[in-house]
Amino acid sequence: MTRLLLAALLMLCTAKAGAVTPVGERQDTATITTEQQPDTVKKKKGLINWVLDYLNNTNKNKKHKKFDFSVLPGPHFSSDTGFGLGIIGMGLYRQDRRDSLSQPSNVSIFGDVTTKSSYTVGIFGTHMFPYGKGRIEYEVSANYFKEKFWGIGYEMGNEDSNESEMTRWKIDAKANFLWQVARNIYIGPTLTYDYAYAMEIDRPELLAGMDPLVWNIGIGVTLAYDSRDIMTRPTKGIYATVTQLFRPKFLSNGYDYITTDFRFNTYGRLWKGAVIGGDLRGTLNFGNPSWAMMSLLGNSSTMRGYYKGRYRDKHKLEAQVELRQHIWRRNGVVAWVGVGTVFDKFSSIHTDRLLPNWGIGYRWEFKKNGNIRLDYGFGKSGIQGFVFNINEAF
Repeated sequence: MTRLLLAALLMLCTAKAGAVTPVGERQDTATITTEQQPDTVKKKKGLINWVLDYLNNTNKNKKHKKFDFSVLPGPHFSSDTGFGLGIIGMGLYRQDRRDSLSQPSNVSIFGDVTTKSSYTVGIFGTHMFPYGKGRIEYEVSANYFKEKFWGIGYEMGNEDSNESEMTRWKIDAKANFLWQVARNIYIGPTLTYDYAYAMEIDRPELLAGMDPLVWNIGIGVTLAYDSRDIMTRPTKGIYATVTQLFRPKFLSNGYDYITTDFRFNTYGRLWKGAVIGGDLRGTLNFGNPSWAMMSLLGNSSTMRGYYKGRYRDKHKLEAQVELRQHIWRRNGVVAWVGVGTVFDKFSSIHTDRLLPNWGIGYRWEFKKNGNIRLDYGFGKSGIQGFVFNINEAF
């Protein structure tokens, strides 16, 4: 990694620099009067000291600030995207600052540019209404990328010779509007918008006759149970959610289908500084999803290390267990194991189609209860990849 990222990872190992007291001019006389004493010269901070001071204070509680926001740039590399420069930012705020008992709202932004013509911008977060009355969960991202494409189905993704390239635009937007109906229980409507345009395709036959330009509007409902102590860095509790989405023809959708999306997380403390988390999730599409709206295996949260979309089909199931250990001050490490698969019908699930996943990661507390995470994941047949992101994977 480059010097900038190295400085970011090791910044807590460096104590905050104290002020340097300048030395006055040498005096020939033994006695110095007040009038003779030279003025103290206040030195300006150098760039490195300014950066270290800034990073040293990003995780401090700033209750006096209406909106506590910090940003961090970071270089990265992967064989898929080449060298890149990403920037991530995280903010914490409260709609009603008198409510000190509820968890604060959080918002994160990200942007990335790489040498292999990948451009990404996005924003995600959770806006908490005062006193736990409700929340809005949202995520919006836009990506231009020359990506790899293997086709549709487990068999196509499992065949190395199917690897091809396409240049495409993709925009995703999702929002859940949830109201609390009982202790830790929330329900409300969900809206989604998905757009994909494959402008250049090496092997158009891999689209299986589908249109290169596709988009869908989805409406539905989400039911959630959330007893986590901290949304951005849970140490105990349960998070469970089920979303039922409909993308009917009367909304001008070119591809008519229904999506059931579910997720179950549980967290608990082990020994001092250790937290174990479990994650089970799935996406099931019934009807006629397009090539771009199918369930994609691999992202920054699940099946880390797999190329996102190499394995795609109507349905996917994923599970993982992660051990998180605090090491020193703002530093921590993680290790995880997981498994996942994609399939077009439930009878297609077999043990020989289960894809393994494991990896290790580093955590640095960028904001209070908000980590920068660096993960390196591994998978089947030497598959591996690097993840640079915000907050925990789940």
